[in-house]
Amino acid sequence: MIDPIHFILFSSLLLLIGAYGVIRNKNSIVVLMSVEIMLTAANVNFVAFSTYYHDLTGQVVALFITTIAAAEVAIGLAILLSLFKQRDTIELDLLNRLRW
Repeated sequence: MIDPIHFILFSSLLLLIGAYGVIRNKNSIVVLMSVEIMLTAANVNFVAFSTYYHDLTGQVVALFITTIAAAEVAIGLAILLSLFKQRDTIELDLLNRLRW
């Protein structure tokens, strides 16, 4: 059986990759994908520890996080599509006004 430390290291790596993507990229779609990578890191932790401690609570929480992440992607892409139709760009540096 794999020790939980391996899962912690893997999810930490995923979290760092996602955080780097959020901080470094200017494309809003890449930032949205990086946030999804960070949520996947949380899911890996929940599932790993729920399996290690023989408790289903972590797996249920991971299922809820996955559901919320899917809704987040749908809403985020709809907002980005609307912004692209109105401003012809989705670069984060150029989207600094709150008014349309």
